[in-house]
Amino acid sequence: MSILSIQSSVAYGHVGNSAAVFPLQRLGVEVWPVHTVHFSNHTGYGEWRGPLLAADDVRAVIRGVEERGVFAGVDAVLSGYQGGEGIGDVILDAVAQVKAANPAAIYACDPVMGNARSGCFVHPAIPVLLRERVVPAADLITPNQFELGFLTGTEPRTVEETLASVELARAMGPSMVLVTSVERPDAAADTIEMMAVTDDGAWIVQTPRLPMKANGSGDVTAALFTAHLLSTGDPAVALARTASSVFDLLSNTLESGERELQLVQSQSTIAEPRMQFEVSRLP
Repeated sequence: MSILSIQSSVAYGHVGNSAAVFPLQRLGVEVWPVHTVHFSNHTGYGEWRGPLLAADDVRAVIRGVEERGVFAGVDAVLSGYQGGEGIGDVILDAVAQVKAANPAAIYACDPVMGNARSGCFVHPAIPVLLRERVVPAADLITPNQFELGFLTGTEPRTVEETLASVELARAMGPSMVLVTSVERPDAAADTIEMMAVTDDGAWIVQTPRLPMKANGSGDVTAALFTAHLLSTGDPAVALARTASSVFDLLSNTLESGERELQLVQSQSTIAEPRMQFEVSRLP
């Protein structure tokens, strides 16, 4: 399996490609990372250094890969944080080129915009770009519940409302949706859920909620789910494997006392998920 991953990069810590590449490699995936920014660290620290890469520079890197004649072997294009406004066009062009070379390839888009606690933390033009042009071109999107609401103009809270919002998102173009954080008022205390919906049905998995904020966990989640879905073709199995690995990664990070995801230390739980959580099919 080969994935062209177009995301941010940091020298210190794990977000974007710096969070997605290693877990994918531990699953045996060949990853070709293309960076949209190259910062010293993620922006959650409040201070960072390094360049926001120009769209033409990102396009040049992708063109150089395409000139190797390898796009026919790409199984998925994965995108996350987009940085500047022009990156959207670069990603869409790359998706079109990959699909022309391999019609079976999918586009997996993590529509990074923000979350319920922090609000929107990207340039104001990015959410509009994602909603109007990028998401409609995707086969799989992996929003959190806040991002799902923004994309669809809704405020989902219950499972039923979240499912309704997912169907609105699927009507925009993508056939598959992974909601990476479902928070509902009637859920058991100190739990959080993920929901996967495809043409074949809907599934949900519940895990304990850990008392922490982990930058990059969404990037890991999107990457793992994409890989597991491609390798198994089974959304329920992909959801179970992803939830297992991400929970253990977060648990290990919490226990370490470190701020950054403990990816290297958790690599065995990524390569061999414990499958400790039950996935339920929704009616």
